[in-house]
Amino acid sequence: MTTAQTECRTSLFDTHVEAGAKMVPFSGWMMPVSYDGIKEEHIAVRTHAGIFDTSHMGEIEVEGPGSLAYLQRLVTNDVSKIDIGGAQYSCLLNEEAGVIDDLFVYRLANDRYLIITNAGNHEVDLEQFGRHAPDFDVYVRDASSGYAMLAVQGPHARQIVRDQLHIELPPRMGVLAQQVGRKPALVCGTGYTGEDGVELLVDPEIAPAIWMELVDAGVVPCGLGARDTLRLEVCFHLHGNDLSTDIDPISAGLGWACKEATGFIGCDKVAVLRANGTDEKLAPFVIEGPGIPRQGNPVMIGDEVVGEVSSGTFSPSLDSGIGMAYVRSDLAEPGTEVEIDVRGKRRPARVSSKPLYPKEK
Repeated sequence: MTTAQTECRTSLFDTHVEAGAKMVPFSGWMMPVSYDGIKEEHIAVRTHAGIFDTSHMGEIEVEGPGSLAYLQRLVTNDVSKIDIGGAQYSCLLNEEAGVIDDLFVYRLANDRYLIITNAGNHEVDLEQFGRHAPDFDVYVRDASSGYAMLAVQGPHARQIVRDQLHIELPPRMGVLAQQVGRKPALVCGTGYTGEDGVELLVDPEIAPAIWMELVDAGVVPCGLGARDTLRLEVCFHLHGNDLSTDIDPISAGLGWACKEATGFIGCDKVAVLRANGTDEKLAPFVIEGPGIPRQGNPVMIGDEVVGEVSSGTFSPSLDSGIGMAYVRSDLAEPGTEVEIDVRGKRRPARVSSKPLYPKEK
């Protein structure tokens, strides 16, 4: 269903509005950016449990005897390494090794997979998947309308979900078919916050009731604002900021998710980049003192521009400005001192290691 402005609504739209969430357009959807404040929601996830509506994400189902060979050609990681009930992070590239999207692949059965796409890239992803399907013995379909997605994250998330929904949970990086609200559902041991937790793929009709049941049990409603600060503290990429078709996975630090031997689209380019190195690398940094970096801020050494911020924010956990930036490769080592030009003011910063926020902190 769409608004007059053509933004789509998730099945939880009315729930968010009734709860007083601040709604904003995001990747073609009207989504909650916050309820009671980004910092409060961020801390709730780090210390207790928060719930996010991520139903704007897309789902593509791949089924058939040619599924493995097809996915080995489409995505960058080695899909043969996924056991039934397992999950794997991967990228979708073009022939020039530009990142069309970054994805999660779940193996549901021997020849059946579910791929989670980013909302803003879903149609492009579908086109790419469809273009190559005729070369393989597979059936590919857009499964997005069948799922709402709730991410329950935080140190207490798994226990609350288990107790409230009375379901078995999969291990980290696993997926398990369950009945939730008397409807078939998938429970996934994945997330985008750096905390333990699950992502629930449920029937959209029951999503509001499941959301309210978990909120009534003490899980804190969270918006996309907190989701962004949480993911940036642990250096998870955001497509559109840190990834695009102009960026290759080696520069982005995602070489670990590329297995050239599988023959994926763009593998030859990736092999050359891996062997020869790249001009730039994505590096996390922390601002030393005041200042909140934002996407597009120049990275400076003296009068020379040596890079550009791809993601920046204020870290509630570290109480400082943080970000990731593409910088000259020789400057990407932890400890390198740079300056970030934040709206005309030079802010001292230091390149750091990933993650910026270690879970044990």
